[in-house]
Amino acid sequence: MMKKDKRINEQRLDVYARITDKIIAALNEGVRPWVQPWSNKHLAGRVSRHLRHNGEPYSGINVLLLWSEAMARGYASPTWMTFRQAQELGACVRKGETGSMVVYANRISKTETDGAGNEIERDIPFLKAYTVFNVEQIDDLGDRYTDAPHRGTARPIDRIAHADSFFAATGAVIRHGGDKAFYAPGPDIIQMPPIETFRDVESYYATLAHEEIHWAGAAHRLNRDLSRYAKDRSERAREELTAELGAVFLAADLGIVPELEPRADHASYLAAWLSVLKNDKRCIVQAAAQAQRSVAFLHDLQPQAQRDAA
Repeated sequence: MMKKDKRINEQRLDVYARITDKIIAALNEGVRPWVQPWSNKHLAGRVSRHLRHNGEPYSGINVLLLWSEAMARGYASPTWMTFRQAQELGACVRKGETGSMVVYANRISKTETDGAGNEIERDIPFLKAYTVFNVEQIDDLGDRYTDAPHRGTARPIDRIAHADSFFAATGAVIRHGGDKAFYAPGPDIIQMPPIETFRDVESYYATLAHEEIHWAGAAHRLNRDLSRYAKDRSERAREELTAELGAVFLAADLGIVPELEPRADHASYLAAWLSVLKNDKRCIVQAAAQAQRSVAFLHDLQPQAQRDAA
């Protein structure tokens, strides 16, 4: 039993390490892999989360993994499937094509003995990797995936009504003025520069999404521990990583394509992220999960009719 547990632990750590190594490699080149897709010309106006073969969007760390793969390989299609799923559709992966890694979370139960000699069951979470292929690597799919749906919108010259409605429905108190964007936990408010000061309206909404991810993590909402944010550089880096990921997830859901000009604080965060990721292989996966949870929380605050239509 101990050998089996050890093998499972080694496999679990290997998946975390493989994911983290990919992110670190991009950061070492000065690239934030969760931002890169927005500036890719062939995705302009059509950015979305990547999709499973059945149209269901990927979430959490898989969003980052597939965005990164699509950029590196030049895929325009957002749809992916396993080798077997392609076969079941009467299609086949082309000879010589290599797949891309995605993961799913699972749990195993382990029986332990506590200090009083009682046996207790403990659930241990772990990640398992599997391989998917972009539909551009697959032959004989027919017309089903040739015009995969995208949720993007053409860039308007004024406010984006559906984004305004989304953020208004969250109930967050948003004040405008000054030249800094931040969430203040004490008064529980979001401070934003006026929309007119942003290089484009999409960048305004992406920045607002970032601050709403912080807002969602407050103690009386999702209860992320923000107590050490101001004093601990690594904790601040973790929370900012969560907010960055949540912002791009949400921008994709809203079909917003910002230019995402680097903020003044990104250089310092880049160094902090590299430090945290190198010392904690689980960090990027945990941050993506926290970001996904925050995005889901904001979606749940929307009117029921709007959620049904999403």
